[in-house]
Amino acid sequence: MHPYFSHLLQDIQDAHKEESFPNPIDKSDIEEHFQEIDQWLSGDAAHTLGYYCGLSPEDFPPSNDFSDEEIKHICEAFEKMLASWGGIHDTPNNFPIREKYSLIIGLLEEDFTPINGGVYVFDWCTGYAPDCRLGVYCRCLEFWKEDQ
Repeated sequence: MHPYFSHLLQDIQDAHKEESFPNPIDKSDIEEHFQEIDQWLSGDAAHTLGYYCGLSPEDFPPSNDFSDEEIKHICEAFEKMLASWGGIHDTPNNFPIREKYSLIIGLLEEDFTPINGGVYVFDWCTGYAPDCRLGVYCRCLEFWKEDQ
């Protein structure tokens, strides 16, 4: 086991959003909710995910420092932390775990607006399979090949 493994899991746990969901009856919360929707629709995020959760890619050692099982636990912990902020990511089930680790760590540098209602989905697929970061695991690849 990598000596940093348990510390990293604790850092991810500490990065969970602590605030509770707003009471929809409170007018200021409703206005804040609509502001969040406007920011999400416009893609006008003020900060990155890392800004909000306090983590940076530099906090994560290279994937080859960990076993596959440790990487799996780190990815699961990261996904729970991301969900606490109202986010999820969409990678294919058969996507290699080490590549997934790299992709989700990269989310820390992505623009993000915390959402108190609903879900913000991070999706690496551009719809153009040849340039997709998911490579041969791109869900659009099959359809793209049919159109060629």
